[in-house]
Amino acid sequence: MSDRDTTHDSASGSETVRGRGHEHVTAEHASTLEVTSDDWLTPAGDCIVAVEADRVPADFKDAFVTACRESTATITATFVAGDHKQTVTGHGHPDLTFESDRSMVLRTSEYVDDRTVMVGADTAAEGIDRALVRALASGAELRVTFEVE
Repeated sequence: MSDRDTTHDSASGSETVRGRGHEHVTAEHASTLEVTSDDWLTPAGDCIVAVEADRVPADFKDAFVTACRESTATITATFVAGDHKQTVTGHGHPDLTFESDRSMVLRTSEYVDDRTVMVGADTAAEGIDRALVRALASGAELRVTFEVE
């Protein structure tokens, strides 16, 4: 059994990642939204909403990855920090690899690389509720739950 088979929430098609905000979170990027396992963030990282992610795409279970590779798959990512919650919805793509061992990117475009976990997202960093962004800029803990249907 591979690590991908043992590091998931359940057989229901969901994966949860935990991280924390950072003082440089601005969430101003117009086409991407990112969570990274790095423990730092520069002001230039305007798509990053959390650092110190406890999991990366390479940790996601094989069944989840396979489901996300269906072009008809709907993928949702629910971001929760304290009392603040926002859901981003997009879709899968046959070229998704989930191979990144560093970060995960939700994209409004159809571009795919090893960090991409969703394409056609209905929200980029700039669309994240500003109260949620303020909480993350204050260092709030973040939980992101990805689900695929």
